[in-house]
Amino acid sequence: MSAFIELNKISKHYDDNVVLENLSTKVMEGEFVTLVGASGCGKSTFLKLLLGTERASSGELLMAGCPIAQEPSPERGIVFQKYSVFPHLNVRENVALGLEFERSPRLGRLFGSARKQALEQAEEWLEAVGLDQSLNQYPHELSGGMQQRLALAQALIKKPKVLLLDEPFGALDPGIRKDMHELVLGLWKKYQLTVFMVTHDLHEGFHLGSRLWVFDKVRHDPHAANRYGSTITFDLPLRSQDGSLDSEDLAAINNQISATAAM
Repeated sequence: MSAFIELNKISKHYDDNVVLENLSTKVMEGEFVTLVGASGCGKSTFLKLLLGTERASSGELLMAGCPIAQEPSPERGIVFQKYSVFPHLNVRENVALGLEFERSPRLGRLFGSARKQALEQAEEWLEAVGLDQSLNQYPHELSGGMQQRLALAQALIKKPKVLLLDEPFGALDPGIRKDMHELVLGLWKKYQLTVFMVTHDLHEGFHLGSRLWVFDKVRHDPHAANRYGSTITFDLPLRSQDGSLDSEDLAAINNQISATAAM
């Protein structure tokens, strides 16, 4: 089986600041990859490369054998930690807006039967994320967890092949965070998504991922801290896609990664 996402010696730098260097690996369709590492090690930069809002300085980044377009695409949806919702639109309108921009880019608005269809599709995704009872509420009326459910529906309504999650649960309380974990795992399995998720929580990375990447610098220059970038120092299989954990000693891996990544 050929790789779905392929990284061939990817590097990214901004002038003299090297953020990422020599990323080379393959990801199969349907994997759930969690990304951990110290702050500033390039995890979010890598998501931007996948999203298409940043261009690799060197190397090749492929999806289904083709270079990833250097602009956002419906094939790749993203959810950020800060809620990316429109305060002047209600829940259903927020989700339908993605279809309206796609089908009417000049006006950003659909009318008649086309708008009715977009709103119906929005309702289906809101039901999928557990917000079907909040269709007419506005974002300020929702809790943090509900706003992240809304952001997930926004990202998924265009049926992306890849879902990118940039620390989406960092600001949530532990109980709500647990509910969101189960929701994301359920969506991943049901819609057979390929997921890349950045997290600072190593336990979250273990719990959600089928595969865990640790980003860290393997080369250091004491006279030029930004001369070298991060790479993937650990690439660990964690679970099969049926959700069962592997028998590998996760406690030992935890200690090893914590020491390396300085979490």
